[in-house]
Amino acid sequence: MAEISKGVETSRGESKGEQRAGLLNGIAAYGMWGLVPLFWPLLKPAGSVEILAHRMVWSLLFVAAALAFVRRWAWAGELLRQPRRLALVTVAAAVITVNWGVYIWAVNAGHVVEASLGYFINPLVTIAMGVLLLKERLRPAQWAAVGVGFAAVAVLTVGYGQPPWISLVLAFSFATYGLVKKKVNLGGVESLAAETAIQFLPALGYLLWLAGHGESSFLNDGTGHAALLASTGIVTAVPLVCFGAAAIRVPLSTLGLLQYLAPVFQFLCGILYFHEAMPAERWAGFALVWLALSLLTWDALRTARRAARALAAASLPRPTAPPAETPATPV
Repeated sequence: MAEISKGVETSRGESKGEQRAGLLNGIAAYGMWGLVPLFWPLLKPAGSVEILAHRMVWSLLFVAAALAFVRRWAWAGELLRQPRRLALVTVAAAVITVNWGVYIWAVNAGHVVEASLGYFINPLVTIAMGVLLLKERLRPAQWAAVGVGFAAVAVLTVGYGQPPWISLVLAFSFATYGLVKKKVNLGGVESLAAETAIQFLPALGYLLWLAGHGESSFLNDGTGHAALLASTGIVTAVPLVCFGAAAIRVPLSTLGLLQYLAPVFQFLCGILYFHEAMPAERWAGFALVWLALSLLTWDALRTARRAARALAAASLPRPTAPPAETPATPV
């Protein structure tokens, strides 16, 4: 019995250790994504398109080296033999190109707060796409959250004097990217490798064109600047590796809460570091977005608790009925 109890305690300790490691990896991933607005301005005087091209090229080289090190290439052959999945990867690569490009431009053009809004409203856009495209049915709290989200966009449109198009492009592109990746069903690092492989030749061609015209900041602005541009591959891939380590160790409900760290950090960077203006109407719009996200989070946690209770009740042994008494034979 002592050996059994020791084994149970060891497995519990290992489980807690795994969850702690997953939580730390999740915080690291979303923290790095949240602080990335501090990195893109360091790459000036490179323009947004040049930064984007370097990100594609160096990301592929970095993840290819990582996959070669762990010898994990079987998925590539399977993908090449499935034209439908390959087409979906191409769509994912095109959508994430738009997302990356708009985000880099927005940060370097001084729109960090509006960019953070895109990732705040992304869960609302994902839910709306699920209703429109996948015919999913929403719970009342989810409908309320989507309605508050639309009201927030209306208020922010008044505040900005135009629709917050940066936020909307980022939210819709990332929601579409998530939808396509769900259909492709590839791991994070493998998916990044496949997508950047598709992006690689156009990106490399653009960089060679810049070099041929003497406009490449990679070649013209010193070794330190070139090293920073090359590090875009690390900045892209390392958070993804941490996210993958977290996804297999912590519940989805925990990941769902951690995802708000990134836009919160981006928002704080925009306010505190870049000193972007926040008039009253923008605060009102953001407050409505946060209210909508609070509704979503409350509903998700409540649903998860109900599911856990139902699962626990189903796993309990059912009492067996006592055997029926044999009726007495009449004398």
